[in-house]
Amino acid sequence: MEMNKELLLDMLSTPSVSGSEIEMGKKLYEYAGAFSQEVRTDEIGDVVAVLNPENPFRVMLSGHMDEIGLMVTAVTEEGFLRVNRTGGVFAPLYPGHQVQVITEKGPLFGAVVFTREMYKKENMVPADLYLEIGAGSREEALEHVSLGDPVIFDNGCRELLNGRISGRGMDNRTGAFIVMEAVKKAQKLGCKVGVYGAATVGEETTMNGAYFVASRVQPTLAIAVDITYTSDYPGMDIASSGDVKVGGGPVLINNPSCHKKLQALLRQAANTLGMAVQTEAAAGRTGTDGDIIHKTGKGVPFTCVSIPLRYIHSPAEVGCLSDIQDCIDLLAQFLVSLDGTLDLTWY
Repeated sequence: MEMNKELLLDMLSTPSVSGSEIEMGKKLYEYAGAFSQEVRTDEIGDVVAVLNPENPFRVMLSGHMDEIGLMVTAVTEEGFLRVNRTGGVFAPLYPGHQVQVITEKGPLFGAVVFTREMYKKENMVPADLYLEIGAGSREEALEHVSLGDPVIFDNGCRELLNGRISGRGMDNRTGAFIVMEAVKKAQKLGCKVGVYGAATVGEETTMNGAYFVASRVQPTLAIAVDITYTSDYPGMDIASSGDVKVGGGPVLINNPSCHKKLQALLRQAANTLGMAVQTEAAAGRTGTDGDIIHKTGKGVPFTCVSIPLRYIHSPAEVGCLSDIQDCIDLLAQFLVSLDGTLDLTWY
């Protein structure tokens, strides 16, 4: 079963800055209703596609649907917008670029102020930026924007050669997409265990979405589906986390937090499919929803399945459609291989 590429491209074009994921959540809620036995949401907008809710063996898949961006924090007397970060924004990427301010009335187009002197400033931060929306005064600007409105780059998703795609916020709308498609495929393959495929909010800022879902589902085990850095372009070093390539297949992580039995089962699923997988070695936290899910309730064993991605947290992240499809297939095979008797104790 091939993935719904139309949905993927739509998701990558939908504004979903952390804390402002409503439009994205509505789309996924509607989509999940076509194949799930239940679709759940909560007070902060998480969307959960559920299979076999009566089964006490519960597997949670989690991919966050929010993206990084800026937030309007003030307006100057001349009508320029001042901003600050929402998530891991790298300010030097912004000057001279077109942006959208996502207002209650819809997108408002703007440009980020650029001068050559700005690039002489060391350690530029988002609070150093000014946005031009064409307003002539503070009063006029505030007729169109509100403090707290999110700001995104005014760009879309583009298909490149060799099945590559590029756009902003592939971290981690691709993960949320994979979760939905994996649940859909597992349902068609006759999955028997309980499955809770969550598209979560807030990962880039508070990780509140993962906490809300995991606390209520109380999963037996969990898999966080997110992106990871590759080492296949200039300036990257394989010593940081391993030799990882775009187009090389799903990435499994050897990490102190990640459960080794779950890693082994994912590799077994890949072998069943004849699928190549990559390995990332990383110490400490994973930097994914899994870190929060792991510490809910009495503790949840988890691991990660990662999508290899170049230029993370830039407006031109690059990934590969074959990696996305392989992540879907791998997770679906993993889910249908479970019968509810898995013992996750180490000894």
